[in-house]
Amino acid sequence: MKIKLQPENPLEWVALKMNLAPTPLVDTQIAFNVARAIMAAAELGIYEAIGKTSKTADEIASVCNTNAHATTQLLNCLVGVGYLKWSNGKYSLKPKYHKWLLKESESNLIAKLRFQLIEWNWMGMLEDYVRTGKTLQLHNSVNEQEWRLYQEGMRDLSISSAKELAGKIPMPTNATSMLDIGGSHGLYSIQLCKKYPNLKSTILELPGALQAASAIAGRYDTTGRVTYKEGNALNDDLGSEQYDLVMINNVVHHFTPEQNMALAKKISRALKPGGIYAIGEFIRAEKPGEGGVIASASGLYFSVISASGNWSADEMESWQKNAGLKSEKKLSIMSIPGWKMIIAKK
Repeated sequence: MKIKLQPENPLEWVALKMNLAPTPLVDTQIAFNVARAIMAAAELGIYEAIGKTSKTADEIASVCNTNAHATTQLLNCLVGVGYLKWSNGKYSLKPKYHKWLLKESESNLIAKLRFQLIEWNWMGMLEDYVRTGKTLQLHNSVNEQEWRLYQEGMRDLSISSAKELAGKIPMPTNATSMLDIGGSHGLYSIQLCKKYPNLKSTILELPGALQAASAIAGRYDTTGRVTYKEGNALNDDLGSEQYDLVMINNVVHHFTPEQNMALAKKISRALKPGGIYAIGEFIRAEKPGEGGVIASASGLYFSVISASGNWSADEMESWQKNAGLKSEKKLSIMSIPGWKMIIAKK
């Protein structure tokens, strides 16, 4: 995917065509003002206050307990960027955003947008990171409240992709056991257990994340076959020939190359013959510029907050092959652009 300036009139078209418009300012000043406005509206409850109705700025401010004048400025910005409509003195949320911005929708992204206010501050470390190479080390930096919001944000990212992936992962015949490393909210495990009635899943999660993550899973798990275990995959013994599937989603960007190589070997031992090792990640381009905005921006973000940043598909395959596993396929999904699952078989 690309983020692209769209001219709104002939004069702007000419200005862009002739390189007269100061695009770096649009890409920065305007972009970060718009991003902050969208996130602030989620944090303040603006979208929920409007719902599927139309309300005046005063009515919205009353519901949200915000200043009426300042609320009007925020609402007008959201109209200008296409999230809201304004007619006869009232504001309404455009229907295409009901799915993403109203809590009644299972696909809503409100928690992720709120969590991005924390991520906003993390990216404020960018200049220091580039100067020194020192990273945030996310899992050592968040408090209990931030863990909860982080887990809810990960739910938002995964609610649709978990359903899509459950129908695509090539599960071994008569699979009965899986290990979900850093499985957070448990949605990937839950969807697989729903699809395969004999399957049980153990989610291995860090102590700080366990309580918030398991609470989310409790809202969705109707199988009774998803359980949590406190631990750390880098340090724990994963056993021998225990699992039909070991899955790790959005985690290996936190590990160094050496840690990922060692982990792949432990996972290979833990898999039954014919078992699957599946790595889900935002993919780093093989060459700078490949993969568009998502690949390049996510690579920088993960580098700031983690040990390594995101990885290329070839790099992840190399860990699997070095552990004696055979590459099977790479799965792409529509619900998370720029993300793939790299699958290998024992």
